[in-house]
Order: sequence, then C-alpha cells, then structure tokens
Amino acid sequence: MPRSNNNNNKGDNQLRRDPYEVLGVSVTSTDQQIKTAYRRLALKYHPDKNANDPKSADMFNEITYSYNILSDPDKRKHYDTAGFEAIEAETQELELDLSNLGAMSTMVAAFFSKLGVPIKTLVSATVLEEAINGAVPTLPLALGKPVSRKVERRCAHFYSVRITEKEAQAGIVCRAQSSEKSKFKLLYFERDENGGLNLALQEDSAKKGKVTAAGMYFLGFPVYRLDQQSSLMAKKDPDTAFFKKLEGFEPCEITELKAGVHTFAIYGDNFFKSASYTIEILSTASFVNEKENLRAVEAHISSKQTEIAKFETEYRQVLEQFSDMTSRYRQEMQTIEELLKQRHEIHASYTTVSQIGSSRSKKRVILKDDKKSSGAKKWYNIQAKMDKRKP
Repeated sequence: MPRSNNNNNKGDNQLRRDPYEVLGVSVTSTDQQIKTAYRRLALKYHPDKNANDPKSADMFNEITYSYNILSDPDKRKHYDTAGFEAIEAETQELELDLSNLGAMSTMVAAFFSKLGVPIKTLVSATVLEEAINGAVPTLPLALGKPVSRKVERRCAHFYSVRITEKEAQAGIVCRAQSSEKSKFKLLYFERDENGGLNLALQEDSAKKGKVTAAGMYFLGFPVYRLDQQSSLMAKKDPDTAFFKKLEGFEPCEITELKAGVHTFAIYGDNFFKSASYTIEILSTASFVNEKENLRAVEAHISSKQTEIAKFETEYRQVLEQFSDMTSRYRQEMQTIEELLKQRHEIHASYTTVSQIGSSRSKKRVILKDDKKSSGAKKWYNIQAKMDKRKP
C-alpha cells in the first residue's frame, strides 16, 4: 500500500499528500486513467489560467509531482513499497517546469538548456483549452505532401488528415523536422463526442544530426520513444549512463489509427522566437521493408531491456570482485616488498666489517689520506708572485 505520511520521513515528506489522493485515482487505476486525471487537473490549475494565484500554482506543482511518480512504472512500484523515501533515493535528472515561469526565469531556463540540461516544458493551457472547445483553425494535410511553415512560441498549428481503411491497415507515420534546429513539439489529438480535441500524444523535438526532428509511428506494433536523459549523468558516471540508456525507451500508448479524420499539431517550444518546421504524414504501404526492419529492431530493443537489467547485476558483482582483487593485489605487493627488505637487512647483518655509508663518503676519506701522505700543494693553492714595481 502507498505511504504518504511515513513517520520515518523527515521535513517536507511529512507534508506531502498521497499521489493517488492528489490525482483522485485509486491504487488499482490503469495508466490511462491516471493520465486522464492528470490532464483534467493540470488544465484546471494551469498557471496560464490562474495568474497571480499562489494556491493554484502550488496545486499544479503537486499534481505534476504526483503524476511524475505514478506515470513511471518503476517509481510507482517503489512508492507503493516504501513511500517517498524510495523515490528520493533514486538519482533524479534535473528538470525545470517552465509552465509558470516569467520572462527572466525563462532566460535562466534557456541558459540551462544550452548546458545540456533537459528542460521539461508543457503545452500552453490556452492552446489546450481552445482545442477542447473545438475553437482552433485546422488546415487539411494530404498524405505524402509536406508543408513548411513557422509557428510562434507558445502557439500551435493544427492539421487534419483523412485516412482510408486501406491506409490505416498499412500504417501511418507523421514526422516533423526543422533545418534551423528550432525547438517544437509534435502533438496528436483525439476527438471526443462533443467535437473537442483532447491531447493524446506528445513528442518533443530532438537533435538528429543537422536538424531537430520528432516522429509518431502508427504501424500496428509497439514503437518505442526515447525519453531524453541528461548528458551530465554520462559525465558523472558512464556506467550508470550506459545501463540507464534503454530505460528511457517506452512503447507509445497508441500503436495504430482507425480510418477517418485525425488531427496533428506543431507547438512552438522555442524560448524567444518562432519555430520553423516541415511536417509530413505518410502511408507506409510503399515502405514494406522499412516497416519489417523497424518491427525487428523494436522487438530487439524490448528484449535488450531485460537482458541489460540482468547484465547490470552481473557486471556490478564482477566489478566489486575486481575492486576487491586490485585492493588485495596492492596489499600483497606491499607485504612482499616489506618482507624482501627485512630479508636484505638480515643478510647484511652477518658481517664484522663496519658499514660505510656511501661511495661518496669513501671518496672523501681517500682524498683526506692522500693529502696527508703528500706535501705537494695543489695548483689552485699556489700563490702567484707579482712584481710590485710593475703596474
């Protein structure tokens, strides 16, 4: 059972509420139910809708923190087992929520982003609310015909595409990229009974060579997406970075699309300027080989996650043994050197001849004896005779 107010916890932990209580869900709730509850509450308490309301800002932060725990299978399991202490014991990446930051704070966040620190941003509540109310202009987008535009920051361009039954069975891919390396989000919306659009999927753009890109793949099988990790962790502990590398791969919640009209959007996620992009939606009917290759790679990644987790345990054990062996090696080497030194000193003690300190002292003794036996003066001690009458 989850534990929100553990007596062993200290400080802020005693003030934190149970994440299940915050989101209004039960321990047996599914991932989709948790996600739906989070979206509803996040939209209600979003800072854009509750300006200058500290209580709403605190509630929004609490909702986001709770969802961060319950949306991650490992964190949720650890919390259910040992409460908040188990969550805070893990190494957390540095993330900044920019949803309630002003202009100056945004500049600071942009500075951290340039340092390689992943910045967690949210879609503007205004955009989400307009989409739910069905009040967003939508441009039709044909399959296989890319469109290039610029979207202002914190704004979104919506596109609708019609898919036939045959195209849906073959598979659909939506990709967007920016040759100017703009930061954007690729969004997918589901239409509800009232005609409103609810955000269902979100992919942040990432650097791919000379461009930034994001993609969604609806191919009828699980396609993994990578949750970007901090590069600082790799510098701090390369081993941990390696074993955590595949933990960021999570299967997409939606694997296929049904025939009908579907809505995608590009959200401007740049800090100070508009985002240039090109969006394209394709039917994979003519990409049979690529589809099968991707299916094989995704399945291999899934199996590798389990293998790497097992390999990490073995690696840590061997590494610990190696560390113990190297420590013993140094100790044994030091012991042997000390024994050989003692042995040499004992061997040298078997003599009646007085020990002379060094060869240098021997030379000094010989020179002293030579001086006594010979009365001749050295050339540098001969006093020069000078005629005082001559200048």
